[in-house]
Amino acid sequence: MSMFERTRTGLREMPSNAAWLLARALQPAEALGDVAAGARDQGRKLTATVVDAAPVGDSVEIRARRAHDAAERAREAEERAVDAARASKELADRAREVSEQGHAHVKEIDREVTRQAKQRVAEAQKAAEEFVKRERQAAEADAEEQRQEVEEEVEEEVAEAENDAEASQRRAEELVEDAAEALAEARRLADEAAMAARSAAQEANRQAEQLQNEAKQRASEAEVRVEAAEALRERAAATAKHTARELDRETTNGGLDAYKKPELVELAASIGIEERTKMTKGELVDAITKAARRRASQGASS
Repeated sequence: MSMFERTRTGLREMPSNAAWLLARALQPAEALGDVAAGARDQGRKLTATVVDAAPVGDSVEIRARRAHDAAERAREAEERAVDAARASKELADRAREVSEQGHAHVKEIDREVTRQAKQRVAEAQKAAEEFVKRERQAAEADAEEQRQEVEEEVEEEVAEAENDAEASQRRAEELVEDAAEALAEARRLADEAAMAARSAAQEANRQAEQLQNEAKQRASEAEVRVEAAEALRERAAATAKHTARELDRETTNGGLDAYKKPELVELAASIGIEERTKMTKGELVDAITKAARRRASQGASS
């Protein structure tokens, strides 16, 4: 019974101690109470499991021995757990130390980096200020040089423009004088042209009156000539009719052949035969005969 009681006591206390060591190594101090309570529950469950696992028909001594053996194994496991807990705690302490050293190193690096960054920024600002100063001085020097160059160019352009303006003014004055002379000449020529125009107009009026009188006279003469032409036409027609009658009385051309060529030309003219002077005597006889017959036929029809 004493062995059995010791076994039960060891079984009850072993999980609690192992849990305490593990909790000390792995959990913070404020969580130890919860871990211990959980370890007691696990011990109770383990004890119940050992008791339930024992055969029903075995004696109490056999069960106690088995429990004792299980307790020994539990103690060995507890010792291994304690060793593991110690190693874990050492590792945790080492990890904590490394973490603290790492944090300290990080803070130191952060401070050093911040210091270096500030130093670099200050150096960069200083270099930038010096660069800006040099660039400003160079820009001002370039601007001054360009300004002087532009002023010189402007002065040259102004002087050239003034010279051009003076030359242009002289040329304009010369052109004004030339224009005044040309205007005076134009006025003189205009006066002469006006006088010539008036004279020409008067002469034109005189010639127009003369032409009008001549036209009237020519119109009168033309009327006389028209009347004479009408009379001549009537006489020519009468002569043509007479000639045609005379020719109609001729049975052959023997009557016209007796005429001489000048007489035939005159006869051809009386009846209006063209190109009579270029014809031969025979051609005149034929042309006169045909014209006389044509006139005769026209007279008969009218």
